[in-house]
Amino acid sequence: MTNDVVLVNAQDVQIGICDKRVAHSGAGQLHRAFSVHLIDSAGRHLLQCRAAGKMLWPGFWSNACCSHPAPGETIMDAASRRLREELGISASCHFLYSFEYHAHFDSIGAEHELCHVLVARSDAVASPNTDEIREIKWWTRAEISTQLSVSEAQFTPWFLMEWRHLLSEYPSFDIPGGTSVNP
Repeated sequence: MTNDVVLVNAQDVQIGICDKRVAHSGAGQLHRAFSVHLIDSAGRHLLQCRAAGKMLWPGFWSNACCSHPAPGETIMDAASRRLREELGISASCHFLYSFEYHAHFDSIGAEHELCHVLVARSDAVASPNTDEIREIKWWTRAEISTQLSVSEAQFTPWFLMEWRHLLSEYPSFDIPGGTSVNP
């Protein structure tokens, strides 16, 4: 796969292609991304602790899978590909919403993404790619809320934004065309 990301405007219209490291350097350049929230049949959420080698937010907890579609690749195809590459899991993703965010990581770089938030359901046993993920945990909503009350600083900024939105706008995390995932 390429190390290029798709640069977009605020309406998610492609305006160029850029090397991933360059797009995340300095203040960052707005590019297309996605976040997958993976939920099992018991309503637990798979969270990952990002590998130490990650450029931005290494060692921070986040949702199951976050990445970028390659040029010419759809969000859904990219999400399915990255779930397999990062976690060894095949699951159908469903679109929930999109949002733009901008977050700086010390003086190293920034995320400036138009992020498409997806949800998927799976009871598969994950096999984390250690280049991407240091650790995984299946947590209930209550366990995540407890961790957030102890220290939000251990979580990525996009996860915090998404989690608040998901709890307020999608309280049962309904999966379109599927079943409701309740806490």
